[in-house]
Amino acid sequence: MALKLPKFNKLKLRSALAKGKKLKNRSDDPYIVSLDIGTEYVKVLIGEVKGDQVEIIGAARQRQRLTDMASGAVTDIAGVVENCDAALRIAERASGVVARNTVIGIAGELVKGMTTSVSYRRSKPEVQIDMVELRDIIERVQRAAFEKARSQLEWETGAKDVQVKLVNAAVVDVMIDGYRITNPIGFQGKDVTISVFTAFAPMVHLGALQTVARDLDLNLINIAAEPFAVAKSVGADDSTEFSAIFIDIGGGTSDIAVVNNGGVVGTRMFAIGGRSFTKRIASTLGIGFEKAEDLKLAHSAGELEKEQEKDISEALAKDVDVWISGVELALSEFDELDHLPNRILLCGGGSALPEIKEALSSDWYKELPFARKPKIDFVAPSDVNRVIDHTGKLKSPQDITSMGLANLALDIVGAEPKGEQLLQRLSRTLSI
Repeated sequence: MALKLPKFNKLKLRSALAKGKKLKNRSDDPYIVSLDIGTEYVKVLIGEVKGDQVEIIGAARQRQRLTDMASGAVTDIAGVVENCDAALRIAERASGVVARNTVIGIAGELVKGMTTSVSYRRSKPEVQIDMVELRDIIERVQRAAFEKARSQLEWETGAKDVQVKLVNAAVVDVMIDGYRITNPIGFQGKDVTISVFTAFAPMVHLGALQTVARDLDLNLINIAAEPFAVAKSVGADDSTEFSAIFIDIGGGTSDIAVVNNGGVVGTRMFAIGGRSFTKRIASTLGIGFEKAEDLKLAHSAGELEKEQEKDISEALAKDVDVWISGVELALSEFDELDHLPNRILLCGGGSALPEIKEALSSDWYKELPFARKPKIDFVAPSDVNRVIDHTGKLKSPQDITSMGLANLALDIVGAEPKGEQLLQRLSRTLSI
């Protein structure tokens, strides 16, 4: 069993391992840490915020043990701390910086993301909407969403009084007297409708991540639902015309986010990911987990002999069928949409399996409200908004989540937003 690493000398230890580099350790500077604690890997990015973008100057990843995580949630805090610390050391050596401000991603079936709307009639329509009124509206929406999320978690877990907390919020839509606007500040009108996306997570999972940050001597500035981070970093907020379904296939979970007309409608997660596929290969072929993982990665890269490729595909067939059923079930819950976006964007290490794209290219979608057959594509690191890679290491779909977390960090430590960005900053600030 892994021992808990001593907290008092964390930064000194990592600095000592920087091989002679003079590291900077400043908590009030533009350096940020993006920490993607996945079921299979810990991924760390160190970035420097410059204006409206973050430049990645250090990147590293560390393999997790089977007992450290389960279905996207921490099961061994000490083990996860050890893995994160190892990855941080590598990223710090590469960047020459010991950054403290961090954003950590959270995933798992019990992370709930939904869009809630509140409509009301103003008693004084001639008065301009100000920040006080806007905050009151958004907080009202968040309270309604909170009760909904808690009720859902209590039903799913069978536990009473489940402790949950808001982790992310973003304004999806604003209507005043039937007119869609981007920022209601200064507008007059009688009938107001605001739709806000909110993501909630159980305190038991949030508390584990807070402990990880504390033991690493990191300043935790936000915990973000990972599908939300991905969706907000690629296309969302760029254009009110952007619509897509994001599917992030990690080691322990598959995370889905639906974006419609530039706003995140909701997120869903289910506990089938890359580790499930590896276990299937191991049991079918009668080999160990590590060997099965190597074969899976080689299969994804197209490096196996034809006979081996066939064996792996046959081993994965049933699990992929279950996975596509999970996608279908998750998307069926978005009944507030007349039509689902016809574009599916894949990321995460598990998305590299050729069987995944093949399954999504089949006729599974016909029972869902798609206007036409969805187009399948992959999210590339170059697609992530406002994140510039200077390391040359961010090259695959498995890097998207950590880059998305870095993108979200900009909304907290970056330059003060203007215009339509103000509303988004307000909603996210309320989520911390």
